Amino acid sequence: MIKNIKWLAFIALAFVACNSDDEAIVDPNSTDGTPLTAGSADFSKYVALGDSFAAGFSDNALFMEGQKNSYPNIIASQFALVGGGEFTTPFMNDNIGGFSSGGVQIPQFGPRLWFNAATSTPTPVTGVSTTDISTHLSGPFNNFGIPGAKATHLDFAGYATANPYFGRMASSTTATVVDDAVATNPTFFSLWIGGNDVLGYATSGGVSTSPITPTTTFNAVYNALIAKLTSGGRKGVIANLPYVSTLPYFTTVPYNPVPLDAATAAQLNAGYAAYNNGLLFAQSNGLLTAAEVAQRTISFSASATNKVVIVDEYLTNLTGFGIPSYRQATSEDLIVLPARAFIGTTVGGNPLQVNGVSVPLADQWVLSKNEIAEVKAATDSYNQTIQDAATANGLALVDAKTLMTQLSTTGVVANNYTLTSTYVTGATFSLDGVHPSPRGYAFIANQFLKAINETYGSNFKGVNVGTYRILYPQDPANF
Repeated sequence: MIKNIKWLAFIALAFVACNSDDEAIVDPNSTDGTPLTAGSADFSKYVALGDSFAAGFSDNALFMEGQKNSYPNIIASQFALVGGGEFTTPFMNDNIGGFSSGGVQIPQFGPRLWFNAATSTPTPVTGVSTTDISTHLSGPFNNFGIPGAKATHLDFAGYATANPYFGRMASSTTATVVDDAVATNPTFFSLWIGGNDVLGYATSGGVSTSPITPTTTFNAVYNALIAKLTSGGRKGVIANLPYVSTLPYFTTVPYNPVPLDAATAAQLNAGYAAYNNGLLFAQSNGLLTAAEVAQRTISFSASATNKVVIVDEYLTNLTGFGIPSYRQATSEDLIVLPARAFIGTTVGGNPLQVNGVSVPLADQWVLSKNEIAEVKAATDSYNQTIQDAATANGLALVDAKTLMTQLSTTGVVANNYTLTSTYVTGATFSLDGVHPSPRGYAFIANQFLKAINETYGSNFKGVNVGTYRILYPQDPANF
């Protein structure tokens, strides 16, 4: 009996020893439980370059908590597990967001939005930002995400005087973003740029004052950026661009949101009778084809899903004959998010002049199918440039285009949470319909880490997206 007890004690000690060894090698932060490794990369000094996404812009503003939840900040927290150094961000002063001057909020810079459940609308927070637009911060910094930046801006000397987000952190007024980043002697970089090269045009409904960056220009400036960032064999990760047609800014407002009763529909049809007859006159004189007449003919019915009327500059120009370029929207057009609060309003309080119905929506409210095609063609070209740069330099590549398509169709399951691009409820995007929510940024960070693992042999597990909130509260004290 004593002998058996001795054996049991020996077995128990051996079992404990084995468990202790297992616990010593199992790392919950790695993809496979083995010890974390940086693989062939050196993450000791990481810099991030990009636009508002890299900065952590959210809810239509840049503010401190959003910056803390930026995807580069999250990535840096993972790099720290394998020896990554401090990651310094040019923080805003508060969680109101944007800039002030002389104690007055500057309208084009914030404040952030919060979701007012009582009215089901995004609402600006009250208060004035304490981040004065004239204040300059001392570096060096690691996060060079600059809201509003295009690819052409990152290597443009003097950009600091044109964009206060860079001006507040630039080493001089003639500095460039990429040169300031490289001057910190980084060992690893991330670059996600190019969204604004089409987004300004798209969000303005294709207004020509916000032109798409020519593809030849993008190709040249992007490759110049990569040349500087990969100098000396430096490793990094880059990302391609999603189609704007997958963003909630363009998919939330339907093309046919107008409810009408029979009497109102009849009144509208009578009002557009002269226009429709003018189209037939133009056709009879060889100025329009039957197909375009059908495209431009405006008709309403007693229905909850009447199409809005829009101005389309791509239609045959007949203004010289007194016939404007009107048509009703189709599923191939995208109505921009701000139009949600504009469609159905009246002009000067006149009930007969209803925007989107009796008064056609101007170009700024709609990205037409022709404009969508222009944006898509440019995005495809940019993405080829990005792909070629990744291949030529052995860089990790995040396929943001495919990921965004999945978010806008089937959704993506991450940490047992389903993420979609649905406005407000999809968990991925903030209230401005373009920039991610905290959970969306966490998801993006994990995709960057996944690409890094695949290219450099690291094994980061990433963060649990479920620990990141979907919407920021109204009161900054609740952050």
